[in-house]
Amino acid sequence: MPTPTTQPTLHNPNLGSVSASTVSQSQRPVWLPGYIPELDGLRGLAVLAVVFYHCHERLVGTWVYGAVLWGWVGVNLFFTLSGFLITSILLEARDKPHYFRNFYMRRALRIWPVYFLLLIVCYAVPDWFLGDTLAHQGQWKIVVAYLLFIQNLRHTVLPGTLGPTWSLAIEEQYYVVWAPVVRFCRGRWNWLLPVILLAMTFASPLFGISHARWLNTTHTLIHLDGIALGSLLAFGLYHLKISRRQWLWVGLISAPLGFLAAATVFAGTSFLDLGLGIGFAGVVLATIAGTGARNPAAYLLRRGPLPFYGKISYGLYMTHILVFVYFGNFDARLDDKYHVSIAGNLAIVGLRLLASTVVATVLWYGFESQILKLKRYFQSGSEHAAS
Repeated sequence: MPTPTTQPTLHNPNLGSVSASTVSQSQRPVWLPGYIPELDGLRGLAVLAVVFYHCHERLVGTWVYGAVLWGWVGVNLFFTLSGFLITSILLEARDKPHYFRNFYMRRALRIWPVYFLLLIVCYAVPDWFLGDTLAHQGQWKIVVAYLLFIQNLRHTVLPGTLGPTWSLAIEEQYYVVWAPVVRFCRGRWNWLLPVILLAMTFASPLFGISHARWLNTTHTLIHLDGIALGSLLAFGLYHLKISRRQWLWVGLISAPLGFLAAATVFAGTSFLDLGLGIGFAGVVLATIAGTGARNPAAYLLRRGPLPFYGKISYGLYMTHILVFVYFGNFDARLDDKYHVSIAGNLAIVGLRLLASTVVATVLWYGFESQILKLKRYFQSGSEHAAS
């Protein structure tokens, strides 16, 4: 993966590196380090939460069951992280040559290989991995939806193995629109960016309240709050003259307030994701401002298994249900033969995690990281990358 050389960079293992030069009223704070390893740990925490959420039926009766039921919020954390990291990249690159070519090609190199590999595997054995016939799943409307990343807008439930692609589709749609907005809202129009982001943040739950018939549960318009808050966080860091300590306190206050609102006044309403978005934006901000801190939480985020899972998070997120389905017959035989106990269920969860980790690790080192080397051909003149 690209790493810093002659200039400090804001680095995201899933998205590449960007230079830290000053661009069009967007300046990275001098205290913000080039690489924030704790963000890898947050990404690892998010993907593990999702993986265990999809194992919740095997964890009934255990002390973690209640927590695992909330594992779906890992997707919300992904949205906030992605909003911050990608918007930071766009802010720093928007005055540089080949802005659109570099951004979209680097996104394609990061997203498309694993995504289309997953589609190929699923469509190769549709009865097994899609739970349907090729004749039905091969209908042109369904195929075009996958090719254009708009499957989340359809009112048809996605096959389980392709379920994770709904959130990927939202991110892809967001950045198709957001990249040109960032490019053109500069100079005297720079103020429009936070206005647009705040409008998206508060419009998202309002769309949810409307219960419009054309909206479904995975529609982009009702899931923009988290990613918009992450983008707003990036804008604030790059434009507001606030000290590192002040940002830390903003994060430490925002996180519990957001989660408290999600657990109380926003619980069970269309504002739930907004509360979670505020909470996760606070967590991300506190992590950024507190990077390098000597405390157990920061240490766990930058050392050990969490940052490793952050590195392989994209492949793990995209393929873990596929791996679960592959071992589904094994699970069923255990259930029929041994009437699996809690201990047996824990063993199955452990096997699922191990197998999913192996697949994602092989994907990363043998496939994703090799393709990502091509990113060096799509950098602005001031960017430098090394393997």
